Amino acid sequence: MTSLKLPTDETDAEVTWEDQRNINQFSKLNIRLENYEEAYKTKKSEKEYLDDLTNELELADEDEPVKYRIGDAYVSLSLATAQVHIERAQSQLDKELGALSEKIDDIRTDMAKLKALLYGKFGKSINLEKD
Repeated sequence: MTSLKLPTDETDAEVTWEDQRNINQFSKLNIRLENYEEAYKTKKSEKEYLDDLTNELELADEDEPVKYRIGDAYVSLSLATAQVHIERAQSQLDKELGALSEKIDDIRTDMAKLKALLYGKFGKSINLEKD
């Protein structure tokens, strides 16, 4: 009985200094991407909280002071003043989310280029996918 050998994409390519540098760069980008994605998730959660808070304040009585958190302390503010602070915080979060989104997109682009380069040389003998 004869056995058939199926062709594989594995190669025994030698890893050069440049290849190792690219692998290390990919790893650094992957770690940075995870950090930015986590920060984006946190900022997005904060933004959703502020959106919910804005909706709640629309129902609040204008004559009663609102407890507003600044750092670890709560201060009593008028409804209008609290709304101004919340709008500023929302605006700041929008800017931060935009900046993080750009950074994430840039890193993904760089990673895609490195992935194509490394898979082109090493085929299936290198795994660059998240588990």
